[in-house]
Amino acid sequence: MDEPAVGRGRADVVATGQRIRRKILLSLAFCSAIPLLLLTYVLYAQIVPLLDPVAHRALTLGLQVLIIFAGLLMAAGGYVIWDVAKAVARTAEFIAASKHFEGADGRRDEVGLLMNSFSRMLTTIEAQSAEINAFAARLDAAYKELELTNSRLKEFSFKDEVTGLYNRRFFSVRLEEEVSRCRRFNHPVSVVLLDLDDYKTINDELGHGAGDETLRDVAQILLKHSRGINVICRYGGDEFAVLLVETSKAGARLYADRIRQVLATHPFSHGRRVTASFGVASLPEDVAPATEELIRAADEALYAAKRGGKNRVEGYEAQADPQAKPSRERVY
Repeated sequence: MDEPAVGRGRADVVATGQRIRRKILLSLAFCSAIPLLLLTYVLYAQIVPLLDPVAHRALTLGLQVLIIFAGLLMAAGGYVIWDVAKAVARTAEFIAASKHFEGADGRRDEVGLLMNSFSRMLTTIEAQSAEINAFAARLDAAYKELELTNSRLKEFSFKDEVTGLYNRRFFSVRLEEEVSRCRRFNHPVSVVLLDLDDYKTINDELGHGAGDETLRDVAQILLKHSRGINVICRYGGDEFAVLLVETSKAGARLYADRIRQVLATHPFSHGRRVTASFGVASLPEDVAPATEELIRAADEALYAAKRGGKNRVEGYEAQADPQAKPSRERVY
């Protein structure tokens, strides 16, 4: 801002300050009449019952005139206060433009001191605002990093370390969701349990490294030949589970048999032939819509496939005698 403009601005601010003082005093005088009017109204309420009709009419007329006068006073006071507010706003705009001020002729009158205080306050606020913005940026970056870390931790908690598939915990969560959906809408859902045949022999004769490599190869085969909406997990040891969404029992058996054939012909790096036995169960076709019942049915079908000679697919078949318990002896 150039010097002439600053000089004119200083003179304007000094004059504005003097006008502000006069208007504030005037508005206070106007406002002081309001308590008197309230007191008059209270006295009127107490005195009216004691007056005769003629005196009552005269007093009422006088109070009406007084109320009208009070309204005019309040309106005038409001106008003065509004004018003061506009003057203060103009002064604030000048402060923002000049950032410093002294009174006319270098004299530090009260307006000049006020302007200097505002200028220092503005400088402090600007500095603190920059610090706050920088801190907010750092906080936002830290929050995003924390979100990413939490997401990774959650993913790790649901993943199997050896195969990279989902683990049994995640499978149970998704299975419960799909079973609930089956209960509400009667949509089909199937579970396929598969267990590698003679996997213990690979571990014992070729070592755990070869065993882990076999598990990883099986995982990749399952991923390659499954739909994206299906949930594949390592259920435990050499056992895998596949949740087939919107799939009937017939469709689940076709899926399981396709995986069985691919496994039986896959060239594993250790040169051994690897097969698997499969158990299939479906809702609502086989059992009541409950997660425990569905897993139990698929598990029974898997044991039936093992006992039937391995490298085969068996669907759940309800027993004629519901009290009879199937054999739980695992055939590896």
